[in-house]
Amino acid sequence: MRFIDRLAKAREELQPFYSDYRVVYEDNVDEPVKIMKPDAHAMAALMAGNVFPPIWAFWELKKDASQPDFKKHTRGYLLHDTPREGPKTEEEALEFIIMKDVPQHVWRTYNEGNKPKMKICKSSQLPQKRSFRNAWRIAA
Repeated sequence: MRFIDRLAKAREELQPFYSDYRVVYEDNVDEPVKIMKPDAHAMAALMAGNVFPPIWAFWELKKDASQPDFKKHTRGYLLHDTPREGPKTEEEALEFIIMKDVPQHVWRTYNEGNKPKMKICKSSQLPQKRSFRNAWRIAA
């Protein structure tokens, strides 16, 4: 079964899992922080297992897409035919989504340098108002 079909089936059959975790990260020091809220359907699919391929399949496709002469993906079989990941805990699913969606240079070196580049927190730890959001920074 194709990856997109597995995702659609999981979306229909699984109850969405709304995580209270948020990932706050700084991609570029000259820009405000970004906040990633994990998708409830992706979390449910990862926690149920047998939907997503291993993380390296996504990395390979991103590597292909970053080439200057990239036109379209020709290695979709990595998503469709690669053995699937098993069930994960909430924390493991969040880690998978971080490695899939947050730029690698952020999460690979999140604690190197003068200050952290990424933090995982609960939604209640974020400011409730979006006032001055462009001035938000990650506190050490």
